[in-house]
Amino acid sequence: MFLAPWIWGTAIILCCVSWFLLGRRRRRLGEPPLENGFLPYLGCALKFGANPLEFLKEKQKKHGHIFTCHVAGKYIHFLTDPFSYHALMRQGKHLDWKKFHFATSAKAFGHGSIDPAEGNTTENFHQTFIRTLQGNALDALIEAMMENLQYVMLQSRAPKLQSNTWVTEGLYTFCCQVMFESGFLTLFGKEFNSNNDKNLSSKQETERAHILNALENFKEFDKIFPALVAGLPIHLFKSAHSAREKLGEALLHKNLLKRDNLSELVTLRMFLNDTLSTFDDMEKAKTHVAVLWASQANTIPATFWTLFYLLKSPEAMRAATKEVQSVLESAEENVSLDGKHISLNRKQLDNMPILDSIIKEAMRLSSASMTFRVAKEDFTLHLENDFYNIRKDDIVALYPQLLHFDPEIHADPLTFKYDRFLNENGEEKTDFYRNGRKLKYYYMPFGTGIAKCPGRLFAVHEIKQFLALIFSYFEIELVDSNVKCPSLDQSRAGLGILQPSNDIDFRYRLKCL
Repeated sequence: MFLAPWIWGTAIILCCVSWFLLGRRRRRLGEPPLENGFLPYLGCALKFGANPLEFLKEKQKKHGHIFTCHVAGKYIHFLTDPFSYHALMRQGKHLDWKKFHFATSAKAFGHGSIDPAEGNTTENFHQTFIRTLQGNALDALIEAMMENLQYVMLQSRAPKLQSNTWVTEGLYTFCCQVMFESGFLTLFGKEFNSNNDKNLSSKQETERAHILNALENFKEFDKIFPALVAGLPIHLFKSAHSAREKLGEALLHKNLLKRDNLSELVTLRMFLNDTLSTFDDMEKAKTHVAVLWASQANTIPATFWTLFYLLKSPEAMRAATKEVQSVLESAEENVSLDGKHISLNRKQLDNMPILDSIIKEAMRLSSASMTFRVAKEDFTLHLENDFYNIRKDDIVALYPQLLHFDPEIHADPLTFKYDRFLNENGEEKTDFYRNGRKLKYYYMPFGTGIAKCPGRLFAVHEIKQFLALIFSYFEIELVDSNVKCPSLDQSRAGLGILQPSNDIDFRYRLKCL
């Protein structure tokens, strides 16, 4: 009766030994140094996932500026020399930046492949996003977001805002609710028409309940997003799967058509889904879930970190508040609670170099994005001083957190310095050096090259708007001024801005205007 376990145990051991002897990849002549790891399939995944930055620094010290790691069935060549980054950007003939992103999107959000080569759609998604998130389209988004932020802060949350009474809340919870609700309204419009609706108040309450329900589904789905990117099927996570389906149902075309003030992004995507794709109704909706996730998953934690560091740094808070007040005065905008909203356009928001520097510094400290390129074929990667052979379907990756935390590039890299990205004239600083040489790449939370996040401009403007309105309408402070900075949640490394491992209590109240 004890024989079967011994047989199975022996079989497992033999399989592992066979993999170790026969299945492990062997480094070929001219290839980067190789780290296979000891676990079949997983390779170095567990060590990498525990603390990617320290893992890569250790391997960099051991192997130099390029090395290969076996991670969850993939072979990833990490390029760590910032002076060689441009070499990677020049390899468009041999490297595909879309393949990884297309596969990840289909896997995580549950729609069919969006790679035109697969035949489900002929839409050029990257061009769609550039067309609707940059240029003239950005102005309309900024205007709508400014209006929606003030609606959410002052009207939607009105029951909490009794005159001169402090409201205590988790800072991350606050940022999450305000940015999600405002961003949702900006992209996906409203269920009510605020100009001539007799039952406006009750419809606004119903609308808010629907959006907050969508937020709960978003958070449930977002929790397991790293697992989906790693390749685990969503059916292993029953509640997250249900949450994703509910988000899809809310964003079905038949439901979106009932809403007013849809953004150009969503309107165009609906049209292209209907005319250029063979997706069914739910698959079309899930491409909108992907847009919703992309618009929120990094903006929310970036907003949190920016406001947290401001609350911890009185000097930064004074400088930022002064700048916002100056811009408002120049724009002849009066802050009041009589229903007349502040209006700041793109040009005025762009004239805030201190806020720019603060946001960059907060994102430098919290960003753990990764840039991927997939080899289309066997080829030779030529770097600044040497070259390496890369195999077809291997991944070449950059991990910019190595840059952001390099003490030679950013002095005292673990410390928040609000003016780190300002020069002595108070303008944007672009001169950063390593080994005495000026760097082209020194700040990369949004990726680089053709795959650089097309929504980055809107994201930064959203955070500026949020901060300008917070400074204008509220008094804010940490409940515990000595609270320690929360650690970064490393489970999301590679996906963008890391979330805090715990929330921080703060309090706010309306100013007496």
